[in-house]
Amino acid sequence: MPSRAALVRAAHRSIRKGSKSFAAASRLFDRKTREKVWLLYAWCRACDDIADDQDHGRAPAPRPVGTTLDPESRLATIRTLTELALAGEPTGTPAFDAFGVLAREVPLLRDVAPDVIEGFALDAADWRPRSERDMLRYCYHVAGAVGVMMAAVMGVSPEDDDTLDRACDLGIAFQLGNIVRDVWEDDARGRCYLPVEWLVEADIPPGEVTKPHYRHALVPQVARACALAYEYEASARVGAARLAFRQRWAILSAANIYGAIAREVEARGAHAWDHRVTTTKMQKLRFVTSAFTEAQHRAPALRPHPVISRPQLLELVRKA
Repeated sequence: MPSRAALVRAAHRSIRKGSKSFAAASRLFDRKTREKVWLLYAWCRACDDIADDQDHGRAPAPRPVGTTLDPESRLATIRTLTELALAGEPTGTPAFDAFGVLAREVPLLRDVAPDVIEGFALDAADWRPRSERDMLRYCYHVAGAVGVMMAAVMGVSPEDDDTLDRACDLGIAFQLGNIVRDVWEDDARGRCYLPVEWLVEADIPPGEVTKPHYRHALVPQVARACALAYEYEASARVGAARLAFRQRWAILSAANIYGAIAREVEARGAHAWDHRVTTTKMQKLRFVTSAFTEAQHRAPALRPHPVISRPQLLELVRKA
């Protein structure tokens, strides 16, 4: 088993390669929290890459014919490596070894990990959300549950349900932003995460969401998802105000950076997918600076959770 220090270094390399925005925000944490965040990120990134047969979100080098695993086999690999890591066994994969070390330091992760893996299971089964609730349940699995893990890593007590719920809300907000930004990329991979019911209302036939003549019909449906993202983000900011200053600054910076994605997609309207929406280094710097001011002086007013938050989503998960 590699040493913890070696796993931290490997995780740092992973986050720098896989997410410039998250890597930038993670620098704002204190050292101990930052290391734990990197270890968690490495596991999430590795699971995502295995599920999609990628390398840090990018296509890997060509492989010999017949050596690529099918989606179910890739899912089984994620489950097996995670189980080994949680059992304290070496996996031969630094990202999973890192998760095993982290789960012994932050016990809540062990309970939430299966919910994250279930998101990969939905993709492996070629699942599509039929309703808004289905879409939000998917967002919980792939991002909201990760938000709960992040809160635990930052020291939020397992008994502090309200703050954990708001951390979940932030993950859901991020994922909704990803969904609206990546409509074209997801369609190219045979996926669509906007609810079927929404597309039916817009008279967009299945499988034709990216056809040019449906762009203007798609814009209002994307605006609905953006409105949901703003609602979840606002709820999450209430929870962020309860964190220590550096943690609060980092989380608010991430909220500003990722929240800008949904706002830019909505602002571009039918041209949102002409070019992939990104944030520049200068924009990131402005978002981090504004988060610093917000973390020092602005505590948002207490507001209710969205109608469908973590408690309701966990009920949907149990019924699924």
